[in-house]
Amino acid sequence: MAKRIGILGGISAESTAAYYSRIIRGYFERYQDDYYPEIVIFSLNFQRFTDLENSGDQAAYIDEILGGIRALEAAGADFVLMAANSPHAVYEQVAARARVPILSIVEVTAQKARSLGLCRLLLLGIKFTMQSSFFQETCGRLGIEVLTPTGPEQDEIDRIIFGELTHGLLSDESRARLLEILSRYDVDGVILGCTELPLLLKEEDAPVILLDTLDLHTRAALDYALAGEQSPSGEPG
Repeated sequence: MAKRIGILGGISAESTAAYYSRIIRGYFERYQDDYYPEIVIFSLNFQRFTDLENSGDQAAYIDEILGGIRALEAAGADFVLMAANSPHAVYEQVAARARVPILSIVEVTAQKARSLGLCRLLLLGIKFTMQSSFFQETCGRLGIEVLTPTGPEQDEIDRIIFGELTHGLLSDESRARLLEILSRYDVDGVILGCTELPLLLKEEDAPVILLDTLDLHTRAALDYALAGEQSPSGEPG
């Protein structure tokens, strides 16, 4: 049987819904049937999660994440996706205490960048992600440089994400502003390092390659869930 996918969501609800639908659609695109893997979702309290993220209390932040992972483990998840980029700041600490594998959004994004031959990337996300170093460290091991926007630009991106995208508000004005920011940087790719950003920015919008972390993560999840499996329609996983 395919592995049961556990999604740690609610961070935010908008991207969690996108995770679910993209996994289902992604399976159908591959096999043209509906024998997709079982999926369980645990939705964290978004405000409590965000408050802990910004508090600097890393131990409490990790405990909050692990509480959700324990619920997914109890529901029979064979592996877990943390459906956001920011909690990957504590990926190693969480993965070491989890009882099932956790599929890293950062690792799959870095590997995709390497496969495309990208060397210099701009990271967009919430301020917490842009001011952390986990993308730089992971990409750096592959010889890929990661830049971040200026402080005022980070403030503006953060406002768009929290004030609009996490509530499902998609604005042409905000899309144009994000495109204006990324056009200022001499890079060969942009990491959409917040799983709400792909809801607003599409590949056809930008003059450079956009690394859609949500799409890359869900595709990797399907690959992992179906490894060694065969669809009842006869197609290999």
